[in-house]
Amino acid sequence: MGVLKRRALARKGGTSFGHSFIPIRLLTALPIVSYEASVVPMGPALMSALMVAQILARKMTGTYGTHYLLGDYLGVVWKLQLDMPRTPFVDALGTRQVAKEQRWLNKLPLKVKVKVKVQVQVQAKVKVKVMSNAGSHLVSLNNLQDLVKYVSTYREPGKEEGVEEEQVKRVWYAPWKKRKVKVKHLDKEPGIFPPEWLITDIRQGLPSSEVPVRRRAAGWNELTSEKENPIAKILSYFRGPILYVMELAVLLAAGLDDWIDFGVIIGILCLNASVGWYQEKQAADVVASLKGDIAMRATVIRDGQQQEILARELVPGDVIIVGEGQVVPADAKIICDYNDPNGWEEFKRMQEQGDLSSTSESDIEENEKEGKEGEDEQQSSRKRSHPILACDHSAITGESLAVDRYMGQVIYYTTGCKRGKAYAVVQTGARTSFVGKTASMVLAAKGAGHFEIVMDQIGTSLLVLVMAWILAAWIGGFFRHIPIASPAQQTLLHYTLSLLIIGVPVGLPVVTTTTMAVGAAYLAKKKAIVQKLTAIESLAGVDILCSDKTGTLTANKLSIREPYVAEGVDVDWMFAVAALASSHNIESLDPIDKVTILTLRQYPRAREILRRGWTTEKYIPFDPVSKRIVTVATCDGIRYTCTKGAPKAVLTLTNCPKEVADVYKNKAQEFAHRGFRSLGVAVQKEGEDWTLLGMLPMFDPPREDTAHTINEAQNLGISVKMLTGDALAIAKETCKMLALGTKVYNSDKLIHGGLSGVMASDLVEKADGFAEVFPEHKYQVVQMLQERGHLTAMTGDGVNDAPSLKKADCGIAVEGATEAAQSASDIVFLEPGLSTIIDSIKVARQIFHRMKSYIQYRIALCLHLEIYLVTSMIILNESIRVELVVFLALFADLATVAVAYDNASFELRPVEWQLPKIWFISVLLGLLLALGTWVVRGSMFLPSGGIIQNWGSIQEVLFLQVALTENWLIFVTRGVETWPSVHLVTAILGVDILATIFCLFGWFTNQDMPTIPADKFVETTNGWTNIVTVVRVWGYSLGVEIVIALVYYTLNKSKWLDNLGRAKRDKGDIKIQNLLGHLARLSLEYDQPGQPKGRFFLTASKEEEEAE
Repeated sequence: MGVLKRRALARKGGTSFGHSFIPIRLLTALPIVSYEASVVPMGPALMSALMVAQILARKMTGTYGTHYLLGDYLGVVWKLQLDMPRTPFVDALGTRQVAKEQRWLNKLPLKVKVKVKVQVQVQAKVKVKVMSNAGSHLVSLNNLQDLVKYVSTYREPGKEEGVEEEQVKRVWYAPWKKRKVKVKHLDKEPGIFPPEWLITDIRQGLPSSEVPVRRRAAGWNELTSEKENPIAKILSYFRGPILYVMELAVLLAAGLDDWIDFGVIIGILCLNASVGWYQEKQAADVVASLKGDIAMRATVIRDGQQQEILARELVPGDVIIVGEGQVVPADAKIICDYNDPNGWEEFKRMQEQGDLSSTSESDIEENEKEGKEGEDEQQSSRKRSHPILACDHSAITGESLAVDRYMGQVIYYTTGCKRGKAYAVVQTGARTSFVGKTASMVLAAKGAGHFEIVMDQIGTSLLVLVMAWILAAWIGGFFRHIPIASPAQQTLLHYTLSLLIIGVPVGLPVVTTTTMAVGAAYLAKKKAIVQKLTAIESLAGVDILCSDKTGTLTANKLSIREPYVAEGVDVDWMFAVAALASSHNIESLDPIDKVTILTLRQYPRAREILRRGWTTEKYIPFDPVSKRIVTVATCDGIRYTCTKGAPKAVLTLTNCPKEVADVYKNKAQEFAHRGFRSLGVAVQKEGEDWTLLGMLPMFDPPREDTAHTINEAQNLGISVKMLTGDALAIAKETCKMLALGTKVYNSDKLIHGGLSGVMASDLVEKADGFAEVFPEHKYQVVQMLQERGHLTAMTGDGVNDAPSLKKADCGIAVEGATEAAQSASDIVFLEPGLSTIIDSIKVARQIFHRMKSYIQYRIALCLHLEIYLVTSMIILNESIRVELVVFLALFADLATVAVAYDNASFELRPVEWQLPKIWFISVLLGLLLALGTWVVRGSMFLPSGGIIQNWGSIQEVLFLQVALTENWLIFVTRGVETWPSVHLVTAILGVDILATIFCLFGWFTNQDMPTIPADKFVETTNGWTNIVTVVRVWGYSLGVEIVIALVYYTLNKSKWLDNLGRAKRDKGDIKIQNLLGHLARLSLEYDQPGQPKGRFFLTASKEEEEAE
């Protein structure tokens, strides 16, 4: 493995690694002819640079893994085995995608040069320069469109056909068959449209008649999973290891000419499929109807009129209006400023001249560099003009600052507009957008969820068990001289059929899945939209909830208290400046701007000042780095620069005397200790210095139910941590009001606190909250908690929260969240407050309890009959008839259909799949059930107190006893904390009555009862059973169930068993955690060059070693 040199290389040409789609794939698939690389540990994108280093290492070693070597890095040679950071781009780099493209991309005669440069002030930049050496001269392919066109239309020498790829797909009319098909070229794939489609007059927009035509080509503008074929959906209920075994039993029954069993088994399969399909559809309809309330909307020009439509209805070529506070509804190219409609002519002219052909962010950066170097300032200025919009790309690039977007540049789907208002033309649909392509790759590479893995493990284990019992039955059958197959008698194949039917829980996948689906529908009625079913399992297991303050812990009802006014300043002038430094978009006012403007009612002279004819020239919204809002406005020919923001940020602008600054700081501290959030206000008159005007204290009271809810959450074993952008003193005061705790720290502790990786993780684990957090701090907190084995939920509402919502085990978009936050979350809440979240956690735990109870019940049932049938065959050379076994399986599924609607309890601590505990209890219950059946069988013919009185059928008595004890077992495993639902009781009672009728009338017995001694009993020729015998079977079965219940509840009180299988949360490898902590610090410390760097530990400190 080679060594990466630590040197910065000049950037020339190429496509930015972080902002284009194709070069990422080319970098991992094309044969690199030559490369240059330099990795310098600066800036917030260090991990991206490390990712490129890994890719280059793969090119040198031929392997794709998490091992790479960085030589001479900070004076230390480190060999790392490090998981890649969880971002959509990294997730997209899967070996599956590489293997798929390697087949045809390797044929291209391309020469790739990689350059990495990291600057102190900006994010790390990775440059990819691609050249084609096909022919006699090199052809530059740095432009993304040229590269796509070249790759998709390349022809090998001597061949007429282009480079194509074969894929294996299922035949639509026969899903079990597969065939190879040719994949279309990139230029023929959806998402690439004729150029004339993408130029539309902003005054007229698209005609309505053109919309259906384009929609047929582009599809609906929404990110949805591929629409499933209804036939394939129905067939999916018949696929899986467990169901395949039942289908094998169908074939075996047909081979034995056992048509009754054949029909009943098919009935069981169809019943499970029908129930599963109906309940999932019903739950999906409830959730879908609620999702319509939060659907993204867009403002569009059609037929010369401005309309508001659902974003999913947009098509390529639609002219949309994007403004401050809105989410971009599709990948769109900026045409002109909303207040400059004549800019359409300039856009059209520049488009025709090719001046807007380069619209990637990297090209703009190149223009910036050229402008700085003075190489072509006029050309750069003409292309760039002035920034029209500022968009938040934090969810894509991780950059906190808003990114300026110019005429001809593309704004990306789901990003938030922070400033400006513009016309833009839609370029492509959501699925083929920049974000959509990445999402589809992540979705394709996504493995099975935890719930699916658990179900697979349980199903596989049960299959192994049933095969073992079948083997035991065959071995015992040979000793008993039982034939393999023979007409008119029980054979080994009949025993095999019985064990296959009863040993495989055909209803397990359907019942567990529909239980979650029904739970999702119930949560939807509680105004909680579950985006994916597995989120219910994650929510039930959450043990740490990271919550933002405003709107969740507090009421989000700001009010301004008595302000602090600097000496010699008019309070009305200060409020007028504060109002000027506010957003003018009344449709999406920030709560702070809203309360500032509403407070003007109390200051009439301030309103008079604002009526003097002010003109706003420039508005810069709040961003988490500068922590200020800035407005440039003119009045009476004088230009004023007005600002408001964090008191510390405003104070640094002014050159006020030390005495004034001290008073200002003390007042800010006083407000903070009273729980007030303060806003500093300052103004700069043209040609003069900044003047400090004063401070506005704002109070956001805690919600009335928050303190009680936090106490309730702690009783449920959930630790609530507050993450807020407010100052430390305000955060501490808020925590005191809510009884949340006093261990609140500044976010600088995570980066600049001089802590090793382990110490930082300990701090996060024990802290009650953090103040002055940025989006990257939220992501870091979640990551540290997950490394300690915690299941973490994160709440958020803004675009900046999207990365941490995606990272969390359960991302929660709170009421009023942006579309970007909703799309990144697992659950969307439409009601405000923490109480709705805690209530949903209770519901999720109830759903989990239903699933776990049913799984324990079903495993015990399988083991019960497996044990009894095999042992009775070996000991007594008898068995329950196959027909009755089939009906036992049918009754078990009928009885538990209502499990999803049961009144379940919830645990007072986070739940998790304790498979060792589940198997231990289930095996023990199965043994007790089998023992109970043996007791009944052994007591049938006792001279006094025997079960069978006068006459009856052994087959039917055993059938009734097994059916009763198995059905009643669900009442044991469900717990006694709540009464069972009417649905469950009705289903169980109905099956019990049906089983009793079977026993009374000897259905499907068709054999005489063997009476020993014969003089004590009356032989029957029709299998009927006396009513007295039936009553005694009920009594004996009830006694067996009481014994099992006592054993079950005794086991659940055992502390040892209670902790069996629980995940251990330890510190893990201290050295690796220290290394990760060090890398995280390096990736962020240069964002704040004035901050102390602290002490770095690459190994464990002495204190930690002693603790270990």
